[in-house]
Amino acid sequence: MTGGVPETRSGAGPPLLRLDMPVQFLKGVGPKRAESLARMKILTARDLLYHVPRRYDDASTITPVALAQVGMDVTVAGEVRSKGVVPTRSGLRIFQAVVRDDSGILTCAWPGQPWVGRDLRVGDRILVTGPVKFFHGRQIQPREHVLLSRGANGSPTQDQPVADPASSGTIFVVYSASEDLPQWFFRRVVARNLDWLVERVADEEFLSADVRKAMGLPSLRDALRILHAPPSMDRTQPALRRLAFDEFFLLQLMHARLRHRATQAQQGIAFVRTNTLVKTLHASLPFALTEAQARALREIYADMTSPRRMNRMLQGDVGSGKTLVALFAMALAAEAGHQAALMVPTSILADQHARSIRKLVRPASVEVEVLVGADLGRRRRSARARVASGTAQLVVGTHALIQEGVEFKSLGLVVVDEQHRFGVRQRMALAERNPRPDVLVMSATPIPRSLAMTLHGDMDMSILDELPPGRRPVASRVAGPDRRAAVYKEVARRLAQGRQAYLVYPLIEESEKSDFRAAEADFARLEKETFAGRRLALLHGRLPSDEKDRIMRRFQAGRIDLLVATTVVEVGIDVPNATVMVVENAERFGLSQLHQLRGRVGRGSEAGLFVMLAGGGAEAEERLQVLSETSDGFQIAVEDLRLRGQGDVFGAEQHGHGTDLRFADLFEHRDLVRPAQERARAVVDRDPDLARDQNALLRALLDRRYGGRAPLFGVG
Repeated sequence: MTGGVPETRSGAGPPLLRLDMPVQFLKGVGPKRAESLARMKILTARDLLYHVPRRYDDASTITPVALAQVGMDVTVAGEVRSKGVVPTRSGLRIFQAVVRDDSGILTCAWPGQPWVGRDLRVGDRILVTGPVKFFHGRQIQPREHVLLSRGANGSPTQDQPVADPASSGTIFVVYSASEDLPQWFFRRVVARNLDWLVERVADEEFLSADVRKAMGLPSLRDALRILHAPPSMDRTQPALRRLAFDEFFLLQLMHARLRHRATQAQQGIAFVRTNTLVKTLHASLPFALTEAQARALREIYADMTSPRRMNRMLQGDVGSGKTLVALFAMALAAEAGHQAALMVPTSILADQHARSIRKLVRPASVEVEVLVGADLGRRRRSARARVASGTAQLVVGTHALIQEGVEFKSLGLVVVDEQHRFGVRQRMALAERNPRPDVLVMSATPIPRSLAMTLHGDMDMSILDELPPGRRPVASRVAGPDRRAAVYKEVARRLAQGRQAYLVYPLIEESEKSDFRAAEADFARLEKETFAGRRLALLHGRLPSDEKDRIMRRFQAGRIDLLVATTVVEVGIDVPNATVMVVENAERFGLSQLHQLRGRVGRGSEAGLFVMLAGGGAEAEERLQVLSETSDGFQIAVEDLRLRGQGDVFGAEQHGHGTDLRFADLFEHRDLVRPAQERARAVVDRDPDLARDQNALLRALLDRRYGGRAPLFGVG
């Protein structure tokens, strides 16, 4: 046994086919119900086995009917004593059922849902959850209900059991069900087939007993048995952690294989460090590197001086000095006789970076070139010639770097800034050269390490978790819409002092579907009334690129006092004179996005102010207060993940990239990501193609889980 992965038994062949058999052949299913199961994407016996309960109700937490008081949110269980549909004067039809337990009776009401009555019969035992309200007496309005068992009055058929076979005495198992396939159906089918299903899945066990013991995880067989038929509530979480670890491990195994191809399998450049430029750059700095920057550089230099190709992500908070670290990496490439390219999303950002870099490397007489799409004619030809000849050692540019006709003499390092702003092909085009240059990707948005490793597990990670000393924090406040006039007064005061400001909106134009404020609608009023006499400009994503660039350059030059914008300014240029930002409908944004917006102000000598105008009540205000309490982007990102959930954090951009986690929760199970990655990389280091016999099971599991989606991984 190697690395916790057991060897395949002699003659076992591929993973057992019986788990892959059509679900219709399971006891209690049949062709008709198989069609309904297919609509829930349950096609095989394995799919049913992994259709684990979404919730458990412990009888000890069920409220006796007599104790269910108005204003409480309760779960009650009882027998349906009577039922019927009650019409109202407005035409609304309300289904009502009277439920009784040993302590008393309670009315359950489903306004506007008369069809619920088709599923419930007098004598049925049900579980209902919802708020208790007063309407002609106490009644509960269930958010959901679960049919526990059919009563004798229901004249049960073979398909309708009289008992609850899956609950172990006091625990009620709740599956994701449908109108065609109610809870009792899943309980019955699982109960009739569970024994042989979990015995078959034992042959898909890939963690050794020693590894499971060290990690406190049950076997795959035990985990699935516990989840479907829990002997106690405290056993369900370790069982779920096992399925979460499996998801993380297989995801990291795919990432590890791609990482191997991008590094060890593709010969890189072993840069020779002479310190001729690196030392000069150090000496030109008016400050010392932070320990986090020094640590990241040690990791980057170790990669660059090795023969394997670097494929690394540099993640850091706003103002943590990512660009300076990247410049030191570029300096090593240049002093070793190669070129380095920094690709950024906008021409104004390219110009800004080029000016900063030229200032720092001037003592070493290093040639810095800029390539942007706006360059035309002689200027473009001259710049391309300097790049092609190698005269330009450091090249900063936009997507123009990958346009046809751009040739490098010896491109050794590619740095991609604001990597999420580039398409997949744009991000990879610079790296797909021969010989393969090292790749350093910079992430502009701090995200929790667990999320970073999940999304970018094919890359090595360097994290800047420390800000340079002396950086002044930005004062952050949450205010209700009623405080808008006072906030605008503060903005006007700062403008009168010669400072600049941002007003950020969630929408470009007003929408009938929401009452959020919009930039276009407010701009005319702000320009003519609130800030009359000031120089205002409107900036949003629908403007042509050259127009957006022109507006940002005017704002940077101080020719615009107040920029009314959408979140296109979230990641942008450095405007030290901008000291205040006001965000309208701040409750609409995630905490991490607000933190990025906050990073646009307070970049000069004067303290910045960040105001979040928010509706949405006390809950929204409490969430936004996190930004008032901390300026740590990583801490904010963890809280954002906890509050918003990983579905929102992944977003549509990541759809199809293998990040769809069914059982693993990146907040709840974040401690499992690193051990999953370490074990996956250890397996791939020993057997990159998983060609050995003991890894046949892992090959099959990867193919079944990801199949044709594998090429979507590793796009940076």
